[in-house]
Formats: sequence, C-alpha cells, structure tokens
Amino acid sequence: MIYRHGPGPKDRNEPVRRRLTMDFFSLLTLFGGLAMFLYGMRLMGDSLKESSSGTLKVAMEHVTNNPVKAFLLGLAVTAIIQSSTATIVITSGLVAAGILSLHQSLGIIIGANVGTTVTGQIIRLLDIDESAGSILRLFKPSSLAPIALIVGIILIMGFHFKDSRSFGNIAIGFGILFSGLMNMTGAVDVLAEKGVFDSLFANLGDNPFLGYITGAAVAFILQSSSATIGILQAFSASGLLAFKSIYAVIVGVYLGDCVTTAIVCSIGAKAEARRVGIVNILFNLGKSVLVLVGVTIVHHMGLLDSLWNARANSGMIANTNTIFNICCAVALFPMLGTYERLSHRIVKDEPVPENPYREKLEALNPVFFRSPALALRSSYDILITMMDAARKNISIAMDLLVDFSEEKQAALEAEEENIDIMTDHVSHYLVELLPNINNQRLVAILDQYYRVVPELERLGDHAVNIANAAADMNKHEVRFSDAALAELSAMRRLLTEILDNAEQALQRRDLDSAYRIHPLGQVADEMIASMKVRHLNRMVRGECSVYADANYMNLLTDLKRISDVSANIGEAVVIRANPEIADQEHDYFSSLNERSSESFRETYYRAHETYLGELKQITQNAENSAKEARSSAPADDAGAEKSGKHVKDKSGKTGKSKEKDKKSGDKDKTKDKARDKDKKSS
Repeated sequence: MIYRHGPGPKDRNEPVRRRLTMDFFSLLTLFGGLAMFLYGMRLMGDSLKESSSGTLKVAMEHVTNNPVKAFLLGLAVTAIIQSSTATIVITSGLVAAGILSLHQSLGIIIGANVGTTVTGQIIRLLDIDESAGSILRLFKPSSLAPIALIVGIILIMGFHFKDSRSFGNIAIGFGILFSGLMNMTGAVDVLAEKGVFDSLFANLGDNPFLGYITGAAVAFILQSSSATIGILQAFSASGLLAFKSIYAVIVGVYLGDCVTTAIVCSIGAKAEARRVGIVNILFNLGKSVLVLVGVTIVHHMGLLDSLWNARANSGMIANTNTIFNICCAVALFPMLGTYERLSHRIVKDEPVPENPYREKLEALNPVFFRSPALALRSSYDILITMMDAARKNISIAMDLLVDFSEEKQAALEAEEENIDIMTDHVSHYLVELLPNINNQRLVAILDQYYRVVPELERLGDHAVNIANAAADMNKHEVRFSDAALAELSAMRRLLTEILDNAEQALQRRDLDSAYRIHPLGQVADEMIASMKVRHLNRMVRGECSVYADANYMNLLTDLKRISDVSANIGEAVVIRANPEIADQEHDYFSSLNERSSESFRETYYRAHETYLGELKQITQNAENSAKEARSSAPADDAGAEKSGKHVKDKSGKTGKSKEKDKKSGDKDKTKDKARDKDKKSS
C-alpha cells in the first residue's frame, strides 16, 4: 500500500523563508543604494569645493555689512557647493581669520540654510513619469545618471585641462547619486508592497515628536541635511508617507544638521568662530519652534485638512522644505541681533597673548581641511606675511651696519620670533592637510608651499646674522672703511632688486619676475667675488682693520645666501605654475643659467653693467681720494712746521709724535735686518 504524505514542517515554512529571503535582498539593495547616494553626494560636494572654494572665499571676503547681500551670498554659495555645513564652516574660518566679523556672517548663515533646499529640488526629478515628453524624460534620474557618468568619464580620461578631473568627478558624483536614488526607490517599492513600512510610517504620522527625533538623529549621523531629505524623498516612493508624517521629520533634520555644524566649527577655533556655530543652532531652534507651533495652529484652524492626509511624493517634500526655510528666514531675520548677543553670552571671550599675526595664524584652521583649496589659501597668506616680515628685517639689519641702535635690534629679534612661530604653524598645518587632498594639482601646490617655508625662515635667519655682526662691531667700536660701506650699499641695491622680484613672484605668481631672479643672482655672485678681492687689497694697504675683516667676510656670505634663497623661491613659483618640470627641475634651471634666452641675457648684462660698474666707480673714487691725500700731505706738514703748530692727522697724532714714530720705526727696521742676517748665516 502506498501512503501519500502531506506537507511536512519544512514545506509549511517555505513561504516564510522565501519572504524573508526577498526582504533581505530588498534591504541589501536599499542600503546599497543608500551607500551609492551618500558617496555620490560626497564626491560631488568635495569636487565642487576643490574647484570653486578659493573663488568662493574671495567672494565671501568682500561681503559688506548689508545682511541682505550676505544672505544672498550664503544662499548662492550653498547652492553651488551643495552643502550648508561647508558654507557655514568656511564662514567660521573667515571669522576666525578676522576677514569677516560675526555680525557680517549672520546673513550668510541664514542664506546657507535656505540654499541647502536646492538639492531637494534637484532630487524631485524622481517624480517625472514615463508619459512625459522626450525632452523632460532626459531629466529623469534613469536618463540623467548615465548621461552624467558618461560626461564625467570623458572629462577625466579624454581631457587634461586645469580642472578637468574635478569637473569629471562632479559629473560622476551626480550620476552615482541618482543611481543610488533609483536603487533606493526600487527597494522601497518592493518593501512597501510587503507592508514592512506600514507601522513605522503610521507611528510617524501619529507622533510628531517621534518624527522630529528621527529626523534629528538621521541628520546628525549622516552630517548632512540634504542627504537626509533625499532619503526621505526616496522613501516617499512607497506611497505610505503623508504630509502629517513628513513635516516633523523635516523640522528635526534642521536641528541634527546644525549640531553637527557647530561641532565642526568648534574644533580648534577661537571664541568668535565658535559663536558662528552657536548662532546657527539658535536660528534652527527658533525655526523648529516656529514651524511646529505654526503648523499645529494652522491645522487646528482647519486650513490644512486637504493637505494633512495627502500622499507625499518627492516634490511635496522638496517644496515643504523650501517653504519652511524661506518663511522662517523672513520671520526670524529681525532676530539676528538677538542671536548675536546670545552667542556672546554663551561663548565667553578667552584671553590670548598679543601677536601681530594672530589673525593670520588663526586662519590656519583645521575646519578648512574639508575644502583644501581654502586651507592652501590660508597657508599662502602666511607665506606672503613671512616674506614681508623677513624683508623688513633684512632692511633693518643693513641699516644697523651704518647706524647701530639697540632698540632696532630688539625689534628685529622680536620679529624673528614671529617668523619662527609662523614657520612652525604653517609647516604642521601643511603636513596635517596633505592626507585630506585627493586632487593632484593641489598636492603639487602644497609641495611647493612646503618647500618655500624653510626658505623664508632662512631669510629671517640671515637678517639676524647681519644684525649680530653690526652689534659686535658696535661693541668693539669698529667700523668698515668708506669704500667697503659704499660697496655694501651697491650690493644692497642689487639685493633689493632680487628680493623685489622674489616677492612679486610669490605674491602675484608672476613668472617673469621669477625668471629674472637667476640672472640677477649670477651678477650678485660675481659682485661678491669682486668685493672679496677688493677687500683683501684694502687689507694689504692697511685701510681695513683685522677685526673688521672677519665680520665683512661673514657678511658677504650672508648676502650671497639671501640671493640664493631668493632664487629658490623663484624656482618654487615656476614649478607651482608648471608641475610637469618638478622631476627635472635641476636640468631645467641649469639650461636657463646658460644665458640662452634673450630675457636672461638682457637682465644679466643690464645688472652686470649697472652694479659692477658701481664697484669700479667706487674703486676709482677711492684711488683718486688717496692720490689727493698724498699730494696734499707734504704741503700741510710744511705749513705746520713753519707755524710751529702740532697738526693732528686722522689717527689723532701730531707731527712731532709722528716724527718719533718714524725714528722708532727706523730702529725696528735695523733690528729686523740684523735678524735676517743671523738667520742666513745659521
């Protein structure tokens, strides 16, 4: 007999297992789409900041005290870089650097909160259906995503202009963002059919506080209000969201995002920069209260009955977010002064040691690591400041050789300490910045900035060496001869021209000035070599003291090194503009030194004729003065003898004392001849 068995326990559980399997893969697709969406938003935002943040910073630096203009600027900047957090962090850094005041930043903060709604308006393209015309269908995510990806990869692989990689990354980030959105909406549709979200979304609609906390928590974790609103728009594809479920979530997003922004603004920042984050929190708290109270009152008045239970799609979420932000910005704009005063009460001023470059140093803020172009701009400002300080010290040191002053030397040493402080700060800042840069062009710029830092420090060190030599000579009451001082004056004029070109090259990225440093440096080398020979001739003639000799030779060494440092700065500027020569810079600059180019020869021969011609003229003048002194000396002595007066010469000796010295000198010569005879006989 054959028995037919009914379905066993495993067979009865098969539908459950199949449903769990499908739910698992749908959730996998949902979170995979979420990962693509977040990565695409991050890639697009980072690339936008890398390519435009330097320009945006310049625009923000010119903001006026007009809060309406500041509001419009904050809105525009956020719409471009797709991140209110980045805009407010940049503003915080500018306030820390003293470029903006807290009062000027208030309008930018509110504008940034409104500008972040642009992302949601872009994502609402999800609502375009298949029945739309062919032109509109191009803007559907299913069309935009592949178009953006194709454009991005063409820009990266097919073009090599300045920002081609950044623009390509922007397009690819845009494509990945919409690909992730499509994955999320597809997974949400499947899960919605199975009733997975029914109880969750029902609870959000019945409990606004739960929705508020949910929105705040997700925005805080993702550190992006735009991403959180985008995820909510993707979930709207389930068809289970209504206005009553979403409005509290949207308001909660405001709080979660502003807390994250305040934390970022507070990292290593001074009190004024931290107040920017506090003002943003106060504004968003006021916005939350205003929306929650306003919606509740309007709903109880019956004005939202038709909208309250209406199905929320991507467009409704985007419009709700935009309307909330614009209405709150208009309503709370008069409260800006109150927010500013409250921020001062919450964040107290901290006593800080006085430093003339404090604001420049505070601009080296880690918050700019999110926008490397801004961080490099702050570093560049420090380099310009160091160059200016070092040049002033060199000028003071050269003045001390002629007219020594202890007060001037003390001021020089204090400025040298400031240069050392700036060197330490900017060196550490660039090292910490490097891991945050993915753009190779920015890496090349950082490399040259890092190369220039020790060169600028050396300029300051050479100024200190010159000042110390001047102090030593003043202590021992020694001075250089008139001819030596005249030669140093000519050399100073040449060094001034070299430093002018180095500063022009660094400050304005002027390649012509950078190229002029090398021929001028060659003239400086020849001039210093000639000055050494002339100095030795003066030593032989007894015109310079032995003690002044050591100081003079060391001084020439420092002057030569100042010229060499200037050449190194010029080379760094050239390589920054032409990164492709970095690997063969020695051959490149050696070829320039062969005087092959017309501009090199022109600069070299002009400087050679001017400054070495001055040396010849100085020598000629010294020889003429010596001849005149020798020709007038006998007549003066004769007149003195006739008048019976004891005339003093430059050494302070009278004619009679000189006569005694002459007799004693004759005796010494006789003794020397006797010694020579003894040596020969031995």
